[in-house]
Amino acid sequence: MSSSKSKNKWFKTTYQTFCQKRPERRNPFKTMSNVVIDPLYTPEDLNGDLENTIGYPGEYPYTRGVYPTMYRGRLWTMRQYAGFGDAKQSNERYKYLLQNGQTGLSVAFDLPTQIGYDSNNSICDGEVGKVGVAIDSLADMEVLFDGIPLDKVSTSMTINAPASVLLAMYIVVAEKQGISSDKLAGTIQNDILKEYIARGTYIFPPKESMRLVTDIFEYCSEHVPKWNTISISGYHIREAGSTASQEIGFTLADGVAYTEAALNAGMDVDEFAGRLSFFFNAHNNLFEEVAKFRAARRLWAKIMKERFAAKKAKSMMLRFHTQTAGSTLTAQQKDNNIIRVTMQALSAVMGGTQSLHTNSKDEALALPTEDAVRIALRTQQIIGYETGVADTIDPLAGSYFVEALTDKIEAEAEAYIKKIDELGGMSSAIEQGYVQREIQREAYRIQKEIENDECIIVGVNKFTVKEDPPTNLLRIDRRIQVEQIKRIKNLKSKRDDNAVHNSLYELKNACENDCNVMSYIISAVKNYATLGEICDIMRDVFGEYKENVVI
Repeated sequence: MSSSKSKNKWFKTTYQTFCQKRPERRNPFKTMSNVVIDPLYTPEDLNGDLENTIGYPGEYPYTRGVYPTMYRGRLWTMRQYAGFGDAKQSNERYKYLLQNGQTGLSVAFDLPTQIGYDSNNSICDGEVGKVGVAIDSLADMEVLFDGIPLDKVSTSMTINAPASVLLAMYIVVAEKQGISSDKLAGTIQNDILKEYIARGTYIFPPKESMRLVTDIFEYCSEHVPKWNTISISGYHIREAGSTASQEIGFTLADGVAYTEAALNAGMDVDEFAGRLSFFFNAHNNLFEEVAKFRAARRLWAKIMKERFAAKKAKSMMLRFHTQTAGSTLTAQQKDNNIIRVTMQALSAVMGGTQSLHTNSKDEALALPTEDAVRIALRTQQIIGYETGVADTIDPLAGSYFVEALTDKIEAEAEAYIKKIDELGGMSSAIEQGYVQREIQREAYRIQKEIENDECIIVGVNKFTVKEDPPTNLLRIDRRIQVEQIKRIKNLKSKRDDNAVHNSLYELKNACENDCNVMSYIISAVKNYATLGEICDIMRDVFGEYKENVVI
């Protein structure tokens, strides 16, 4: 009897007979991504020969992990995302986290920094230091990393439109510490396409933004070889409401666009592909998330090998950072968020992430307190050192359910990439509103399901309790903005204005003449030109992007 026939026989006899007596809790069962879940999975649900489909860790197509030993060699980098107020406050938080066992830094910048404005710009009133650290110049960056050896700690920076400027500041700070740029390790997000899709912190139009991205690729390949030049982000796509399949489909399509841009700029795929990295969301459905990470690795390996003819193994490896899902955190019964974050972190680890940030329980209400941050970090440490899940590689491999989900998510993601190719590539798909509409549709669906109690959120639409207003939340004092403005004024009174003017003039010429801008930005940074001054030069040359409203 074939496995298919035996499964059907079980379903039509034993299963359905029992369900007639005791109906299931709901029908159908499905994930938050709207994937229908069968009551049972068997070998019938698998596609092809598992040995060839999933392979072995450290070998193509990397379904089971990019390294042969994975966490048996060393655990993932525990990289808590942090930054608030001014550089001094954030520096103190970084040192606190490192003292408590964090193994890498991840910098959150405030909104003015993310969109290339100085803190003294009137448009920034009320936003300085609120959702991250305010960085206006090299002087702030020097304080931010004071006493932190940049040749021993890897740093990730979540910055996109002005990524070239913040990277230049980091390189110069390291130089002032006596550390050459070839010793620096870390990642700069530098993913502008997802800003047009889901996040909104863009400055320049797509064409000019893509030029800046490839300038960083080219510069770092020669001068900062250990640096991951982009973190292609699905995280914000998922936070905007996408499904798991959309998250990896749209993210890998962004990866295709960046690869094509670099090739069009004359680079060889094996020169830069090994420094591409990815950033994914860890959402609530544990098995779906594990399958998503595995599918993403396999699909990217195929894309790099078959579409771009990459030769080096490293060029085909999808290495990724994960952050637990901020959109799942609830203001109600905030301690419940500890459990959510734990399960999400577990999915990232069992899915083979290279680094991980765990959200703090109070982030639905405010920036996290030190106690909340420590619990979030301890969550990773307990998973890594106490649970045993890191002791074997890809522990859910061979699960009929997980393998079937991996295949399904890969196929759906591949279909999205094909559709985007048909629309002329990711930039064209964004301009036509296709990607935004797809995400909006799914976000609307899940919100309606929550409102109709079809999707249960514990403490929100079920198991609610009456609570007192929250206390002991971290608030950013408005004096941060006042002091930041004073620092800018003091900086400008002491710097060499002629040197600043000349370096900005040279940067403008480089922008107008299609030169790689990185060395010119570094020169301006060394002369203490501010972030806003540098970005304003590029605004003058490149223009600013105005969003198209998608209906």
